[in-house]
Amino acid sequence: MTNSHNYPSSQTIHRETLPNGITVLVYERPGSQSVMIEGYLPAGALAESPEQSGLANFTAVSLMRGSQNHSFDDIYEKLESVGAEVSFSGGYHLTSFSAHALAEDADLLLNLLADVMRQPTFPEPLLNQLKGQIITGLQMRANDTQQMASRTLRELIYPNHPYGRSQNGSLQTVPSLGVADVQNFHKNYFGPTGMVICIVGALTPAQAVAKVSQTLGDWGNEGQLTMPTLPKLEMVNGRFYHHHVMPDKYQSDIALGRPGPTRNAPDYLAASLMNTVLGVFGMMGRIGKNVREAQGLAYYAYSSLQGGLGPGAWLAAAGVAPDKVEQATNSILDEITRIQNEPVPAEELGDSQAYRIGSMPVGLETNSGIANVITDMELYGWGLDYLLEYPNLVRAITPEDVQAAAQKYLSTEHLGIAVAGLDI
Repeated sequence: MTNSHNYPSSQTIHRETLPNGITVLVYERPGSQSVMIEGYLPAGALAESPEQSGLANFTAVSLMRGSQNHSFDDIYEKLESVGAEVSFSGGYHLTSFSAHALAEDADLLLNLLADVMRQPTFPEPLLNQLKGQIITGLQMRANDTQQMASRTLRELIYPNHPYGRSQNGSLQTVPSLGVADVQNFHKNYFGPTGMVICIVGALTPAQAVAKVSQTLGDWGNEGQLTMPTLPKLEMVNGRFYHHHVMPDKYQSDIALGRPGPTRNAPDYLAASLMNTVLGVFGMMGRIGKNVREAQGLAYYAYSSLQGGLGPGAWLAAAGVAPDKVEQATNSILDEITRIQNEPVPAEELGDSQAYRIGSMPVGLETNSGIANVITDMELYGWGLDYLLEYPNLVRAITPEDVQAAAQKYLSTEHLGIAVAGLDI
């Protein structure tokens, strides 16, 4: 799949909504021996209280612990016997699922997927075991300077907002979550309304839709609640700094940033290309070139843009020796100032544009990559011809567009700066 004419489009993606509200997207790849299923439903952490932070994710990962028709052991025996996988995860807005197997095992895959979504049993001993694993992960996070810098930054730039809480919960909230909490969350938010399922692989659209209809077409939940709307975000006003002291560490990690655009904002692609120049292309963009290569201050230095259904964070990060924190931070701020005040040279912009356009076919080489981008097209309302339009949309971005995005979404004065590690 090397040119845009072969990309999935409205001519090759079948889209159909079942009577119960489930949207089915199918992209047939006759030469593939496997089938990939990805999807989501509107059940996320926005529906949690701060005291129950982590509940949506705990519910999602608990689904595979057993159903009315299959025990935990039975589920994994069936999957392992054919080399198949099914997984769930919880986010702020959605519960996502992913499954893959050989095409001949598609019925098994969909039957298990539907069964655990519709009729989970949440056996208490297994949920307690799972909760212990989540708590261990949170304890490991608390001992990781890079993760704690990122976590601290989110608390700084999303105060009193769901995005400021961890999707995985905290060591204060997860231990108190119980079976009844999970049961109630499932009863209230799991159902067919708003669900999207995408199937990519060696199934025709007719076959795929028929299989989804058979397993999920009669699913209903009259009590299914609508997810709460995202609360209004108060943008960072001023520079907020916090050093999360970890005295036994030899490295300090920096995370600085502020809320950025939503994924369907009109200027999201310009902001994303701006970030590619700043902290991605080559050896982590301008930030990497300055902080890591030229000055030798950092073990890593990059930036990322996490646009989603809400204003995801723009973040710049670096891992440095404790005595280099201030110098590295100032160097990152210098690069922000430069991209805001100076138009990106045409050649440099062209390199990043070519990188972004050239990366697209690589992501579409697998069933998983195709399913991922098709579900994103549905989620963000880009339209089924987005991939055909994408190269021209990227090429059309000008130095002025990049500079405008930098001025709109970045700041050296209104941001959070978080450091985790040794305080000297």
